[in-house]
Amino acid sequence: MHPTAMLNGRMFFDVYGARMATGTVVDIGAQDVNGSLREVCPPHLTYVGVDFVAGKGVDVVLEDPYRLPFADGSVDAVVSSSCFEHAEMFWLLFLEIMRVLKAPGLFYLNAPSNGEYHRYPVDCWRFYPDSGKALVTWAERSGYDSILLESYTCKQIGDVWNDYVAVFLKGVAHAGI
Repeated sequence: MHPTAMLNGRMFFDVYGARMATGTVVDIGAQDVNGSLREVCPPHLTYVGVDFVAGKGVDVVLEDPYRLPFADGSVDAVVSSSCFEHAEMFWLLFLEIMRVLKAPGLFYLNAPSNGEYHRYPVDCWRFYPDSGKALVTWAERSGYDSILLESYTCKQIGDVWNDYVAVFLKGVAHAGI
């Protein structure tokens, strides 16, 4: 995990995780490659790392990368950093995240907005400012009530890459707007 991804993840947990008294956080793409969001997750939250391969930081190995082994509405927050660009069908994964999230439930996404090709095992996508709005539209069309709380792009520290960061909420009625 590059330093900017860790910083963005820390800010997510500082702002949103601090407001959660208890809960379960699922990290999609949790294999610890140069760091993990587990390091910045508040200790009062239960952290479950999932990935499609076994490795450091992985608690659950997925048989199908588009099927999470959690019950409907059973997870308080899902985080994913530097993973969605490697999901051939990230839109299916997004719906699966909406399925397992409670209402209210949060999804934190960090993915590249630009950058060099980096196969692991594939590299398919980059995300831009309108990506979050498009994912919300897809969720709504698929029967999930969600809203984009915030999104931004930022330059990675000491690199030419940019990150796209978004925070989604399942359950618009809980948005306080």
